[in-house]
Amino acid sequence: MVAPLVDLRSDTVTRPTPEMRKAMFEAEVGDDVLDHDPTTRSLEEKVASLLGKESALFFPSGVQANQTALAVHGRPGTEVVLDAGAHIFNYEEGAGSALSGLQLRPVSTDDGLLTPDLVREAIRPDSPYIHPTSLIVLENTHNGAGGKILPYVAMQGIRDLAREAGLPVHLDGARLWHACVETGLSPEDYGSMADTVMVCLSKGLGAPVGSLLAGPGDLMEKAWRVRRRLGGGMRQSGFLAAAGIHALDHHMERLTEDHAKARALAEAAAEVPGVSVVPPETNIVMLDLKDSDVSVDEVLASMLGDGVMMVRFGPRRIRAVTHLDADDEGVERAVAALRRAVEGPS
Repeated sequence: MVAPLVDLRSDTVTRPTPEMRKAMFEAEVGDDVLDHDPTTRSLEEKVASLLGKESALFFPSGVQANQTALAVHGRPGTEVVLDAGAHIFNYEEGAGSALSGLQLRPVSTDDGLLTPDLVREAIRPDSPYIHPTSLIVLENTHNGAGGKILPYVAMQGIRDLAREAGLPVHLDGARLWHACVETGLSPEDYGSMADTVMVCLSKGLGAPVGSLLAGPGDLMEKAWRVRRRLGGGMRQSGFLAAAGIHALDHHMERLTEDHAKARALAEAAAEVPGVSVVPPETNIVMLDLKDSDVSVDEVLASMLGDGVMMVRFGPRRIRAVTHLDADDEGVERAVAALRRAVEGPS
């Protein structure tokens, strides 16, 4: 019997559980573009309440939700301050400039995490000769930094600085749930650090698709029109929203299991000669190859031959992400495949 594939490329590869499929099958639906879908509305109200916001909107993807936030906050010809490793800067197809006429100003950091001092230096001074800053973007947890948690005290300092400067803050919280279960802080605690918050249901929580953008009611009315302009209006979206409700109700607390699996993977991988590991804070493990004679692509191809999938994340870096479809045995198989790939045949 062939062993099942161990897919650690992302926590988006999960498939709905039987219980989630049942919730989707039984969902009450309507036309959300015409007169609202009742299950979608329930999800939006639930997420808005969790984040301490007035309103929320369901989106097909986190990219579309993030870009909608940029569109409603920013003004063409102005600048968005964010860190150089941010998802919005690196992995969203340059949409801020292409769709909203915004310039992104990436701030270099040592660990992918912004600080109030770095943000203060990046905000443009008031001048008729310099384009102004219109928005500050934070990311928590930080994907590119290996799932690191942006410290709450840093977020507070940046929020206070933004208020002094009269600037809004958007939080890309695609994996915010992971920060919550690891720190014990609530979604509302983190939500209070930003004017708008994007959260994802298909990362970690195991829903098949969907993200939400939450914020003030008047801003979400503008966001509704931007979402439709971008083609994000969905009809009987309650089938998808039901999966999100189930995920929030049943899969949130179990994220600690994914964090434990990530630590186990990291500790075992650190014993592999030629591999350096970034200690994970949540469910993302970054593996760096120290031997220049061993290529990332060769290692990935070798592991795939053993039924294990990870993803290239740089010239010498591999990323592995733990999730609800990867059990302890799968983690052990992944480490064994990594060892064979790096050390070569015995």
